[in-house]
Amino acid sequence: QVQLVESGGGLVQPGESLRLSCAASGSIFSTNIMGWYRQAPGKERELVADITSSGSTTYADSVKGRFVISRDNAKNTVYLQMNSLKTDDTDVYYCNAKSYGLGRWYEYWGQGTQVTVSS
Repeated sequence: QVQLVESGGGLVQPGESLRLSCAASGSIFSTNIMGWYRQAPGKERELVADITSSGSTTYADSVKGRFVISRDNAKNTVYLQMNSLKTDDTDVYYCNAKSYGLGRWYEYWGQGTQVTVSS
């Protein structure tokens, strides 16, 4: 079974930092794109950031300049360094991996990790 194991979430105060990690295992194909999404109650799940196997990155406008995504291809692990956290960043963050093989995309999700930013 494909599994995405997340770690690093927690409770922090505004202005502090967290680093999320997500390791993929059991994939049949390479994880071409790995990233992070977040979802708050009553809202759609939205892309926070993703990164391709070659290092190309995409960021949501709301996190540009504050968050940095990176990956270790050998370990199939993606990281999200979250700096200058705001209360609006409070969400469940989901790891995502996409693999391309046999002519189509495969998509996998982690269970989600809670990030709470509060005074």
